[in-house]
Amino acid sequence: MGAVPKQRISKGRQGRRRSHHALARVPMDTCPRCGATKRTHHVCPECGTYAGVPVYEPRKKSSE
Repeated sequence: MGAVPKQRISKGRQGRRRSHHALARVPMDTCPRCGATKRTHHVCPECGTYAGVPVYEPRKKSSE
C-alpha cells in the first residue's frame, strides 16, 4: 500500500510551493562591434567577436 495524503493540498498552497519554478530571463546585451543582440559573456553570433577580439569567422548565410 502506497502513501496516501490525509488532506487535499489547496491551490493556493500548491501555487506558493511552485512560486520559484518560473524560468528566469536570459540577460541580453548589444555587441560593441556590430550592434547585434547577444547573450552576455558569450561570443557574438553575427560577427564572431568577444570583447572586441575576433574569435571565429561566422558562416555566411546562403540566400536560397
